[in-house]
Amino acid sequence: MTDVVCATKPSEGLIRIEQVWKRFGSTHVLRGAHINICRGETLVIIGESGCGKSVLLKHIIGLLRPDKGRVIFDHIEISATDETDLATVRRRFGMVFQLAALFDSMSVRENVAFGLYRHTNYSEDRISSIVTEKLRLVGLSGVESKMPSELSGGMRKRVGIARAIALDPEVILYDEPTTGLDPIMSDVINELILRVQRSQNTTSIVVTHDMKSAYKIGTRIAMLHKGKIIQVGTPEEIQNTTNPIVGQFIRGEARERIEESLA
Repeated sequence: MTDVVCATKPSEGLIRIEQVWKRFGSTHVLRGAHINICRGETLVIIGESGCGKSVLLKHIIGLLRPDKGRVIFDHIEISATDETDLATVRRRFGMVFQLAALFDSMSVRENVAFGLYRHTNYSEDRISSIVTEKLRLVGLSGVESKMPSELSGGMRKRVGIARAIALDPEVILYDEPTTGLDPIMSDVINELILRVQRSQNTTSIVVTHDMKSAYKIGTRIAMLHKGKIIQVGTPEEIQNTTNPIVGQFIRGEARERIEESLA
């Protein structure tokens, strides 16, 4: 496994996932996952379906607790923080869900403003100004009154991103942001992730199967396999990997041949 060093010391990572284990019943999902995530980078997590990528995201934001190991965010041990304090910590995160997860009964404005109403005492004018600003950033000016049912899949994804950045989070988690989109709209979302990272100065963690997206947006790419991070590297390093499991995944080849050869 490649160790990850942020700046000069591993302890300087903004997020540290330290030997995290998690199982559900008899199924072991994470088996000692370990990685440091640097402030300001875009880390892309790849791996086969069901390998625990989304489970790892939920540990980072404290929605799940590890059976063993620790998750530390900015010197706060997320895995040992009570729910009251976690609510404060979570304000520093934004989450973009796989299917956007917009509230169908709310307008676009109400969806984007949802966190602002819950976590701030801002005036209506200030909330409206923030909603307008974030929608402009994602290229959706003038859609505040529309309902989610009136939007295309790509537009819903962008509203989801606008909602995630409404509170100006330090970290944004993206769960399969290009799933279900055509190649052109997928690239629109990739460009938007890059734009948000630059304009908001955020740290981004992106779970995806889309290797084109991974190579474009990732500062580094980490592969999760059988509950562990088996390789971390720049897009170029991952493309030139000598690890047969990683190579097989990024090329989309049948897995059983490699697994058999390593048995």
